[in-house]
Amino acid sequence: MSDQSQPARDGRQETEAEQLDRNTIELLNELRVVGTGIQVIFAFLLVVPFNTGFRHISPFERDVYFITLLCVATSAVLLMSPTAHHRILFRHQQKPYLVRVGNRLAIVAMVLLAISMTGIVTLISDVVLGGITPVVFGGLTAVFVSGIWFGLPWLRRLQEGHGPRDPR
Repeated sequence: MSDQSQPARDGRQETEAEQLDRNTIELLNELRVVGTGIQVIFAFLLVVPFNTGFRHISPFERDVYFITLLCVATSAVLLMSPTAHHRILFRHQQKPYLVRVGNRLAIVAMVLLAISMTGIVTLISDVVLGGITPVVFGGLTAVFVSGIWFGLPWLRRLQEGHGPRDPR
């Protein structure tokens, strides 16, 4: 695409630079929304081990907790990365790179966040209800979150004929 204003697929008249600016702003706004959720989940997970009852958990609960904590921490790092990249590459004409890499980091972070939410539901259902419930509710959470966050948009892409990769 040249720097000339051309109609985009959605009918917008914008230059490549304008489109990149808009994509960057949209990405950073989305990261802000997810960032709040990450903060709440991370705070919850950081407080849990200091609860006196935490010492009496099973090895399964300890493993689920630690894996969930690692997934949330990694997700937080990935979601903060586009902002750090933007600051470091500011005024170096790297917007196409920033948008492309930021998008990929955000998607991987959301996968880890989905795993984290599944881990939290599994952990809490095991502590509260025990038995088979952590498997049932953990599985239902994984299916629900994956379906809403990833399944619906992928289905839409397939319906629109974009397939796994958008040709743009």
